[in-house]
Amino acid sequence: MITLVILVVALLALYLYGTRTFKYWEKRGIKHDKPVLFFGNNSECYLFRKSMTQVGVDTYWKYPNERVVGFFRSTRPELLIRDPAIIKRILLTDFAHFYPRGLNPHKTVIEPLLRNLFFADGDLWRLLRQRMTPAFTSGKLKAMFPLIVERAERLQLRALNAAAAGRAIDARDLMARYTTDFIGACGFGLDADSLNDEDSAFRKLGLTIFNIGFKDAVIAVLKEIFPNLLKHLRYLSRAEKPMFDLVSAILKQRNYEPSKRNDFIDLMLECQKRGKMVATSLEKVKSDGTPEIASMELTDELVAAQVFVFFAAGFETSSSATSFTLHQLAYHQEVQQKVQHEIDQVLSRYNNKLSYDAIREMTYLECAFKEGMRMFPSLGFLVRECACTYTIPELDVTIDKGVGIIIPLQALHNDPKYFDEPHEFRPERFGAGATDHRNKYVYLPFGDGPRACIGERLGMMQSLAGLAAVLSRFSVAPAETTVRHPVIEPKSDIVQGIKGGLPLLFIERYSACL
Repeated sequence: MITLVILVVALLALYLYGTRTFKYWEKRGIKHDKPVLFFGNNSECYLFRKSMTQVGVDTYWKYPNERVVGFFRSTRPELLIRDPAIIKRILLTDFAHFYPRGLNPHKTVIEPLLRNLFFADGDLWRLLRQRMTPAFTSGKLKAMFPLIVERAERLQLRALNAAAAGRAIDARDLMARYTTDFIGACGFGLDADSLNDEDSAFRKLGLTIFNIGFKDAVIAVLKEIFPNLLKHLRYLSRAEKPMFDLVSAILKQRNYEPSKRNDFIDLMLECQKRGKMVATSLEKVKSDGTPEIASMELTDELVAAQVFVFFAAGFETSSSATSFTLHQLAYHQEVQQKVQHEIDQVLSRYNNKLSYDAIREMTYLECAFKEGMRMFPSLGFLVRECACTYTIPELDVTIDKGVGIIIPLQALHNDPKYFDEPHEFRPERFGAGATDHRNKYVYLPFGDGPRACIGERLGMMQSLAGLAAVLSRFSVAPAETTVRHPVIEPKSDIVQGIKGGLPLLFIERYSACL
């Protein structure tokens, strides 16, 4: 009898714990789906049936007349934003209330590799952002461009081998190898050569990070449902030792002095040499209400974390965006020909050589790339977290500290309210003079505000150069195995993945060299 009572009490306690927040949006008059025990509204994601991007799209379209929609990620209340005016408030106007991304389920135990600029919050984020911003100036990017040219030539050679054999090649894998090689060179000063070496260690490291196994997916789910209980479980443990060992070896090889390679490791060493990072605190205030001063040393561990996110974000997001753009061009031959005509015209003015200035003149190519990112943004959603009690003026609704914010980019980018016939691939949407006021604070492939992607210009540069290298030598066309509308990988997390890759035929245009 006693055992039964204990069991009933334990189950009741478990039920109350798993439903304790489920009246949150109802009390505030915010429409939402009915949450279920422990899973909240996120069961499709937790059961690996849909990615978070897909769940966000479904929620967005289920409530077409709402400015915001309530959501529960397990027991955590979150708010999905459908209204551009409120998006502007969160990302820009009232940024001080929404500076955290809130990607770490447990606030005090953070995996070492997650102490990077993308995942960090609060003072750590501000210190890192302030110190690292000068590393991405136009001058430094231009100095990196010769590294791109060398990798672009290898990219062409790999595509040429496939074209000569008449076989399809996975554009996603091809562009990932190109971006991996570029990030290896400009990030680490290393020749990864994954375009030639099928067993490249660098390529394997990239696959290790983003090929989420069942065990890793389960850990991620459990950490969201039971953040305090499972706070010491490591999601990125498989990549931690290889990354720390690699960065440590390079730092020692350079004797902790910049090597004049102008790569990311050099930039981080320069940041280290500038001494302690100091900035006004986002999180702490003095008794008189003024911010305290936050400071921190840029340790080797923090350097490794920044190098990790530079590597992971640098190759995966760009390869996703460039390969999807190639996929669209394969199905829109008239657009592809227009892009190629521009590339040919520009390169003819630069002795048929890729250069930083040549890429800047390829404006229609840039439009096509931006349209590809509109249709399929690498990051299908943005996330923020409420840092303190906040009242949304447009709704007169007050939310509490810790409430999550979801900005569903995939849905916004494909809403006919903002983009006419959104399923049509139209690069002209982004041409000179074509700016549409309707898509202000809606088209956000790199985010916006103080937490916008710090590597936006670098990402654009390597992506446009890769596309120009391919399209100057090859036309792309659908293969027998190409799927017109690719299926999203349901286990995708922050960066969207595609099931089965993006196989395309690469048809040589003419024999020429960059």
